[in-house]
Amino acid sequence: MTSNQIMFILFSVMIVTFSILTVTSRKILRAAVYLLFVLVSTAGLYFMLDFQFLAAVQLTLYAGGIVVLIIFSILLTSHISQKFEPSGWKKSAFSAIASAAGAIICIITILDHNFAATMEAAQQVNMRLIGTSLLSTGYDGFILPFEVISILLIAAMVGAIVIAKKGGPQKTDVQTSKNQ
Repeated sequence: MTSNQIMFILFSVMIVTFSILTVTSRKILRAAVYLLFVLVSTAGLYFMLDFQFLAAVQLTLYAGGIVVLIIFSILLTSHISQKFEPSGWKKSAFSAIASAAGAIICIITILDHNFAATMEAAQQVNMRLIGTSLLSTGYDGFILPFEVISILLIAAMVGAIVIAKKGGPQKTDVQTSKNQ
């Protein structure tokens, strides 16, 4: 077994393990940290495949940005010690069936696809073209969707904080009459 195969197995086991821990953890901060490990392991796979740009985007945007945003919103709303209620057996059974169905569909699709090796050399990546596309507003530009998504994320975070703060402890009539 080569070192690449060992690293692939290690990253795969980490992704599967931390993915399961992310969705089964009852503490929200732990789930966010497990998600961070999943995203970093995915970036490791991208580095193994020599997709350095995609790995860098994965680390900076997802692992660095989104997870930090999630953790900050958890800390800002003071729900760090909140535990989710345990799911019942019906939800667990349905989740297991849905997961098994998704895995079966993925496996069948992968096995039905004919992956053919090619003798062509890998094409050079033109970083100038990628940078121009990311910052362009033209036909192949990505700056407008990026800005729209950033505004959407900010609105979602502000809305979540407002909703979470409204659900906090409120003064009752007995407390207000004591203060007067």
